[in-house]
Amino acid sequence: MERDYPLEKVRNIGIIAHIDAGKTTTTERVLFYTGVSHKIGEVHDGDTTTDWMEQERERGITITSAAVTCFWTPTYVPAEALLARHSLGVAGAKAGAQHPLKHRFNIIDTPGHIDFTVEVKRSLRVLDGAVVVFDGVAGVEPQSETNWRYADEAKVPRVCFINKLDRTGASFEHSYATILDRLSKKAVRMQIPIGLEEKHEGVVDLLRMKAYYFEGEMGNLVIEKEIPENLKAEAEKYHGELIEKIVETDEVMMTEYLEGMIPSMEILKKTLRKAVIANEIFPVFAGSALKNKGVQLVLDAVVDYLPAPTDIPPIPGINPDTEEPMLRHASDAEPFAALAFKVATDPFVGQIIFFRVYSGSLTAGSYVYNPRTRNKERIGRILRMHANDREEVKQVFAGEIAAAVGLKDTITSDTICDENNPIELNRIVFPEPVISLRIEPKTKADQEKMGMALNRLAQEDPTFKVSSDQETGETIIAGMGELHLEIIVDRMKREFTVEANVGKPQVAYRETITGESEAEGKYIKQSGGRGNYGHVKIKVKPMEMLTKEELEDLPKNTKRSPGFEFINSIKGGVIPQEYIAPCEKGFKEGLDRGVLAGFKIVNVSVDLWDGSYHEVDSNEMAFKIAASMAIQDACRRANPVVLEPMMKVEVVTPDKFMGDVTGNLSSKRGLIEGMEDRGMNKVIKAIVPLSEMFGYMTGLRSMTEGRASFTMEFFRYDIVPNNVAETIIAARK
Repeated sequence: MERDYPLEKVRNIGIIAHIDAGKTTTTERVLFYTGVSHKIGEVHDGDTTTDWMEQERERGITITSAAVTCFWTPTYVPAEALLARHSLGVAGAKAGAQHPLKHRFNIIDTPGHIDFTVEVKRSLRVLDGAVVVFDGVAGVEPQSETNWRYADEAKVPRVCFINKLDRTGASFEHSYATILDRLSKKAVRMQIPIGLEEKHEGVVDLLRMKAYYFEGEMGNLVIEKEIPENLKAEAEKYHGELIEKIVETDEVMMTEYLEGMIPSMEILKKTLRKAVIANEIFPVFAGSALKNKGVQLVLDAVVDYLPAPTDIPPIPGINPDTEEPMLRHASDAEPFAALAFKVATDPFVGQIIFFRVYSGSLTAGSYVYNPRTRNKERIGRILRMHANDREEVKQVFAGEIAAAVGLKDTITSDTICDENNPIELNRIVFPEPVISLRIEPKTKADQEKMGMALNRLAQEDPTFKVSSDQETGETIIAGMGELHLEIIVDRMKREFTVEANVGKPQVAYRETITGESEAEGKYIKQSGGRGNYGHVKIKVKPMEMLTKEELEDLPKNTKRSPGFEFINSIKGGVIPQEYIAPCEKGFKEGLDRGVLAGFKIVNVSVDLWDGSYHEVDSNEMAFKIAASMAIQDACRRANPVVLEPMMKVEVVTPDKFMGDVTGNLSSKRGLIEGMEDRGMNKVIKAIVPLSEMFGYMTGLRSMTEGRASFTMEFFRYDIVPNNVAETIIAARK
């Protein structure tokens, strides 16, 4: 089987934007104009193709990225295209696959909400280009900045589309200025709108210096006209700017241009394409997807300026056996290598693995090698996805995005490759979860199903984590935000029929001692026949932090484990050797139970220095109980305190919100450690108790118009202030 489309005529693109900028509306027009759908779905009607999940349609937001395949022949009809059409004849024109200008688009519509940022991150990793959509009123919004940063990290070429120019308050110039100000100085106008708000009629192409109007019921007729008189001067000015920006990227052209030579349209387009692929220029287009204006010209730009798989550098990886660096070129002739970027559960076919083929080809029924597991797996079926619909194909080639059925041990970020030519591609790095909740099943029947459901959902979403609190026995789920976890719980209910109660997680507090004390533990019990006798004398003190060298020089009678030191000072056999280990075990059990609020006691040094035994009645159990009683008594007298986990928090916020953010952190018992500049933002570093950080993301967003973000990681345990400790102890009684 041969590929049906040449590699250079394939475009793998993502549509990315802030929530409500109009990504899904734009995607719906793309599907309509490319002939994939015969009706334009609207978000407000809940009938869009790419937002197919119930939760998406109910909330009017995109939650999961959806992949679609479509075909596009550019709208422009210069002489060569007309000739090509005529030479093909009617039959040739109808056999669209043979049309010399027809291109295949693999499009991924991504979410805009920060909680589902994982979808954007993994999509950008496997895409070659992106269309970034902006709201014509708001311009650049917070998630636009985050997505742009992800695209920068992935070095993905972009074209910009300023959408919603039909809205009241729309301003192309304002939105363009926010792109220059907040994202990149390399953005350049390719178009200016003809009219704004309700008078928005079309666009002026600044490269061709023509006006374009979109007529017909759905704007499917693109009509070329002369530029309106009132826009000619403005168009001339920006045309000059555009030409200058293009020639600046090529030294030879720049020299010729300064000498008065104006490059031809063909050369300008070629140079612009090269600059866009190198991320030296970001072309900006205008229109209104809802009013069916401008979308076709953006599709033309995807063909003209965004890269084919052959235009991007070879994909780097390592040999999993030798760890030597390797490269794979986008070619069918190279050994097979693909990256699994998404796991989805389909109710009909089970687990589906989405993958991007970087080199070689893959046939259904063949075996692939996974370098992470070091195992082979068989590809059962290969599917070309169209949102939640699918088309079965026998073979996929380099540059394609497809889905596989039958891979059981493959997870997000895994490489699948040819066994004889193994390569491990760079893994996708995902952000850590920032919010967690306690979850428990409502019934016994739910209990059995909940574990399986959570496991499935965690496989699908690398930013969703499931853990068990060893101290409370609770199941803790963690994710990127409250909406993220709300959707997870909702999916559990709908897809897996699991009902669950959700609450707040408990903070894992600790206890420790601040003083020294002595205690005696006696366990003497007669129950007829052989009795029980255990007797220990101990000293306790706070455990000293030692250097690596000091740890190596510890006396032989001293044992250390994290948070606990045991010194065996027994001499003369007052406690026989076989009872020493049970004593140590008893001390640990006594510490696990706590003395103030039932939290584990840490950083305690115990010195077993005396005791006694009975030749008949002494046994391991008796000494274990005696040791446990002694340590509890000793700790009560050694000034015990409650400890709480402190987090290292880093908040990135625009300058104007800095005072609000620092004040808020201080009110949370936070210690501000320092501030620094990062681009146009301020970075605030602080140490804050974990108990104060639950729900912080929501508060931070409302405080900063949604423009700030934060990360946190565990730092250390600190003593809780008395007033807080009293509250904690009272809550545990």
